[in-house]
Amino acid sequence: MQLFKTDLCLLCSSPIAPTINWESLLFGPNQKPICEKCYAQFSPIREPACKICNRSLDKLNPKFYQDGVCNDCIKWQQSSKWKNVLEKNTSLFEYNDFMAEVIARFKYRGDYAMAKIFSQQLKQLLQNIDYDLLVPIPLSEERLYERGFNQADSLALEAGAEPINLLRRIHSEKQSKKSRNERIHLPQVFQLSQAAPPFQNKHILLIDDVYTTGSTLRQAAVILLQAGAKTVQSLTLARG
Repeated sequence: MQLFKTDLCLLCSSPIAPTINWESLLFGPNQKPICEKCYAQFSPIREPACKICNRSLDKLNPKFYQDGVCNDCIKWQQSSKWKNVLEKNTSLFEYNDFMAEVIARFKYRGDYAMAKIFSQQLKQLLQNIDYDLLVPIPLSEERLYERGFNQADSLALEAGAEPINLLRRIHSEKQSKKSRNERIHLPQVFQLSQAAPPFQNKHILLIDDVYTTGSTLRQAAVILLQAGAKTVQSLTLARG
């Protein structure tokens, strides 16, 4: 007799045996969205990590960081325009080859179910971050039409949160095709949404899929700070 239905891994479609214990008998099976083999291919962010961008430092040559802050963030902090704009970024995983494939499937092939893979971990992280409003990084209208959904928005929703759309994107070029230097020196790509509710003196948490150079998140942060936000930090699925 089979007590619980066996689901399939969202990534490789192999069967996932539900966890059977006294709690599952009372409240239902503890079913994970992906199998252990797939989950093992993700690389969680571990300490030591950069105090600002959450980049793993354990595999980084010590000459590329100082006092727990990576050289990239040191350069951001040396800029009068960008200093302290983004208080901190928190990421779940490193952007390895496996994560890159999952995110490509999520963003560019329209597989919304990928957001469900990380829902419980994001939910737990959200409970440990002090913020007032959770704000997804928006897509341009063109990209939203192409993909059918905003990946940042879906990550928040699947984690049981209520995202607030304070921003709209006014620049639609694909940043994934740009070099690091081009990304950093892009003109402002965001403006406040006309329907944005008041958020003066609020602590804002941005959410997006990947932190790469930090340019996108900082551009969003500076707009929000100029409009009265007290602090801005970010939460991302992966740190590139």
